[in-house]
Amino acid sequence: MSRVCVISPFTGLAGDMLLAALVDAGAPLEAIRAAVTDTGLTGWDLTITRVADHGLAACRANVEVNDDATTRKAAELIAMAEKIRDRAVADVAVKALRAIAEVEGRLHGEDPDQVHLHELGGHDTLVDVVGVAAALEALGIGTVHCEPLPLGTGTVRTAHGLLPVPAPATAALLEGATVIGTELRGETVTPTAAALLHALKADYRPPPAMRLGATGYGAGTRTLPDRPNVAVVRLGEASEQIRDLVVLETNLDDVTGEILGYVVARLLDRGALDSWITPAVMKKGRPAHVLHALTTPESADDVEQLMFAETGSLGVRRSTVRRTAAARTTDVVHVQGMQVRRKHGPHHSKPEYDDAVAVAEKTGLPLRTVLRQLEEER
Repeated sequence: MSRVCVISPFTGLAGDMLLAALVDAGAPLEAIRAAVTDTGLTGWDLTITRVADHGLAACRANVEVNDDATTRKAAELIAMAEKIRDRAVADVAVKALRAIAEVEGRLHGEDPDQVHLHELGGHDTLVDVVGVAAALEALGIGTVHCEPLPLGTGTVRTAHGLLPVPAPATAALLEGATVIGTELRGETVTPTAAALLHALKADYRPPPAMRLGATGYGAGTRTLPDRPNVAVVRLGEASEQIRDLVVLETNLDDVTGEILGYVVARLLDRGALDSWITPAVMKKGRPAHVLHALTTPESADDVEQLMFAETGSLGVRRSTVRRTAAARTTDVVHVQGMQVRRKHGPHHSKPEYDDAVAVAEKTGLPLRTVLRQLEEER
């Protein structure tokens, strides 16, 4: 079975609301605190309190700070997130923080690493981002779905003055997301929440049929006159998932192998589910390659544009395919004192390649030796 998290942003979504909802649904607070501690962040404490909002019981995440540093450069936050020992947690946190840095850099015309984060540079952002990543990993979540995000109206006050809602950074981070209007005034979706959804590659399509498990409610800090200010998460287990996907492909006879390898990595970062290259012989006997990308319908346009930009191709073919994804689970084992993630399907198990490479590079052992030791851990 594959574990699924469905986010229902009833009145909106903030990083602390999502974190609190995941704790309410069963995420262990100890694992969250441990991941934040790995970053080297000091002068903080995370507590979860139970509150009642319009008769609905919910959890609220509270970050208590006794440190003078309230703003940091984006590069500082990213470097701290990279210290997290659990690579799955680190990957999500780094992607979310990089997304914030890139958007802020583009909006202000600055180098992303040198962007000085104001509202987003304090303890709360790092605790929320790392905490949500750690909570999802501890719960064994493989896929995140999000219902349409309600966007408020009016303005929000920032270090740069009054800005329209959604704030420019939030709007940029939500490109491709499914949103709806709401009569609520003010900021209903925060940049931190938007960056987390981006890093998690949240799927805005209806979730697959699943066996419903725990439900968690995360309370925001604002009090609304007529409804509880909460975000809801529902956890479930889905069996085999059958869905329609898109295959993009283009023939290339003038692109080097080095560039093709780079493009494959870029396509995966952009949202492709898979990307690969096959050799081909074109007209007049010219040797060539076919670049392929498998993607969701929602990401197809974005991935296609990247293929055009990076290869200079004059045409990309598009076809719809139906994929059956087998149920899978993940676990973590220790090799040479380091964590390695493993994927388990119904007929085969496989270690996470990047984790095995990290062990080999850290210990100096041949990669084949590390892989053999992982086989012995079964």
